[in-house]
Amino acid sequence: MINRLLKEIQKKNAPIVVGLDPTMRFIPEEVKQAAFSVYGETLQGAGEAIWQFNKGIVDAVYDLVPAVKPQIAMYEQFGIEGLIAYKKTIDYCKSKGLVVIGDIKRGDIGSTSSAYAVGHLGKVMVGKETYAPFDEDFATVNPYLGTDGVKPFIDVCKEEKKGIFVLVKTSNPSSGEFQDRPIADADSRPLYEIVGKQVDEWGKDCMGESYSYVGAVVGATYPEMGRVLRQLMPKTMILVPGYGAQGGKGADLVHFFNEDGLGAIVNSSRGIIAAYQSDKYKETYSPANYADAARAAVIDMKEDLGAALGNN
Repeated sequence: MINRLLKEIQKKNAPIVVGLDPTMRFIPEEVKQAAFSVYGETLQGAGEAIWQFNKGIVDAVYDLVPAVKPQIAMYEQFGIEGLIAYKKTIDYCKSKGLVVIGDIKRGDIGSTSSAYAVGHLGKVMVGKETYAPFDEDFATVNPYLGTDGVKPFIDVCKEEKKGIFVLVKTSNPSSGEFQDRPIADADSRPLYEIVGKQVDEWGKDCMGESYSYVGAVVGATYPEMGRVLRQLMPKTMILVPGYGAQGGKGADLVHFFNEDGLGAIVNSSRGIIAAYQSDKYKETYSPANYADAARAAVIDMKEDLGAALGNN
């Protein structure tokens, strides 16, 4: 799958992943009311509104980007109906030829970690039948529990030719409370460097043609740390959250990429899916045209990254 992701990035000349992180305040009233007219103001109505909203976004951008990243918590908050919308979104995105990164941030040990890996990336046996429950192409993984928590995902990735993105340096302001702490027995290097080095080691055992199945999450809000981690993880695909709404911009991200112009894929979530609400686009696009605003935001992001990387 890492090989396919790279080919799609090159084909569309867009190292971009659209974060499908819907909240009810992002969904236009017209879309919500259409769902509520059938299912009422219920969890099922919310799930239907989310699904229809996502479908509009995907239809507008699938030809521009290689991948999407649905954040499962935005669906889980609506219970089973939200997870139904999550699964419908995954299946629809794959039908449009998009690579799907399940932003699930799972991390546990033993049989629990194996169950997470199977549920999201692998196959499960029910009697004599085999099913792929959620069937994402990649998943995000929390490494806090060490190799015991990550290895079950790697094992499934090897079997299914899928991939993971391990949290290394996250984009949130308080990430440094733990991730930036120096480690005494590692020449006082910060924890995120130790994790990055371990990601590189895990990845050596499951290489694609040029990059590993084991990727890393490194926030756009920390460009200098991205530079260091790029050197520590030369064969690692870096998923870069924090573009746009969190402050990251193309010029900050050059060093997340390798000299081949590859090696990173940049995520924007609300900056794209809620573009119609932003000052930049709201005078041009009404809520009814939210998908057109999302497309415009993707085109602008593509141009910004292209200019930074010298692709324009």
